[in-house]
Amino acid sequence: MPLYTDQMNRVVDIPTLPKRIISLVPSQTELLFDLGLDKEVIGITKFCVHPEIWFRNKARVGGTKTVKIDLVKSLNPDLIIANKEENTKEQIEQLEKMAPVWISNIGNINDALNMIKSIAAITGKEIKANALVSQIKNGFFDLENKKKEFNHKTYRTAYLIWKDPYMTVGRDTFIHDMLHVAGLKNVFTDLSRYPETNIEELKTKNTELVLLSSEPYPFKQKHIEELKAALPDAEIRLADGEIFSWYGSRMQYAPAYLADLLRQLKK
Repeated sequence: MPLYTDQMNRVVDIPTLPKRIISLVPSQTELLFDLGLDKEVIGITKFCVHPEIWFRNKARVGGTKTVKIDLVKSLNPDLIIANKEENTKEQIEQLEKMAPVWISNIGNINDALNMIKSIAAITGKEIKANALVSQIKNGFFDLENKKKEFNHKTYRTAYLIWKDPYMTVGRDTFIHDMLHVAGLKNVFTDLSRYPETNIEELKTKNTELVLLSSEPYPFKQKHIEELKAALPDAEIRLADGEIFSWYGSRMQYAPAYLADLLRQLKK
């Protein structure tokens, strides 16, 4: 019987190619679509907004942390794809009783690329995944060249994901790695996960660039103006949260987005 090790180092028994997959992770749902698993995916969460056709037509089994266990059971899945950060341990333990659960754990870009290859191996989509991984790697290689071309300043950067209180990202997050490959210095690299912060701390850390994510908190133009008043010497910009935090096939669009961001900062 095929045994697979997930990113929590759990051995998961998936005896045959799965035909009834439920994804509890928005970025991995989009990956399953791009791998060509339209017929196989039978359930997603209410936050799995990409692709739109799946969001409209696939069964929604609740939120990432509020999975409707009975609904999942009624769909009779033969594989459930989850994530350590997105889903709760208690619900995963319940789901394991009805189907194999493969859990990702993403702390950086390399983890994400390994996740893509692992899910492809489980679902028999290695050829598509290899092409996708190559495209992503080539994109980030090109980004390195563009950084040299721009010869840009290494901005001391804070990436905010929440308001009231402000929350940011530490060194052991995927977003931190995205900032790093863009050549931006995360001023919270001494902290882990998603610490709270405030205006005074941003000042103390000599923050030069503040990126306001579009998710999970939907920062808008008015928030730029609020922060600009408090941090007049800093550059304040909105950031595409999906680009910075979706660790599936959306990574193929990240290098071009990051290059454009650096280009704008140079002006």
